[in-house]
Amino acid sequence: MPGLLTLARAIDLANEKIGSAVAWLIFASTIISSLNAVIRKAFNMSSNGWLELQWYLFSAAFLLAAADTLRRNEHVRIDIVYGLWSRRVQHWIDLFGHIFFLMPFALMMLWMLYPYVMLSIRTGDASPSAGGLILWPAKVPMLIGFILLNLQGISEIIKKIAVIRGEMDDPFKPEEEEVAEGITA
Repeated sequence: MPGLLTLARAIDLANEKIGSAVAWLIFASTIISSLNAVIRKAFNMSSNGWLELQWYLFSAAFLLAAADTLRRNEHVRIDIVYGLWSRRVQHWIDLFGHIFFLMPFALMMLWMLYPYVMLSIRTGDASPSAGGLILWPAKVPMLIGFILLNLQGISEIIKKIAVIRGEMDDPFKPEEEEVAEGITA
């Protein structure tokens, strides 16, 4: 298990760095959007290319940061029933979900995206809009994003098993449990 935890830490670190780096794509998208709006209003000019570039940057940020969002345990979840269970049961639910839902979905997406993205690159797929951009730079982040999500899924499975087996502390222990442990210690 120590070797697997080392692998999980390496995957976590890589996704943390990528997640932090791609956050700047949101800033770039905002600047481009603002400049495009100013130019459109001030000079009565517009470009589909600038609009598509905003979309490319925003979608790349979303796709490339998805694995880091999973690492931080900040993904959308419906906690109606989940929150009623003990932390141990929640770990089992998470492990089940990662193995039987996340990983099959993420692997299927890789299997389907690879030929789609490669075809787009080979053919020089371009936007049908006048003045639009080539499309493959918008499709490559989909493939990379799902590679990162698959890796993070592996990391999460390793960490859940380690927590369940008592070989690792719960990184997302609820605050109430931490306070209660501090009082009794």
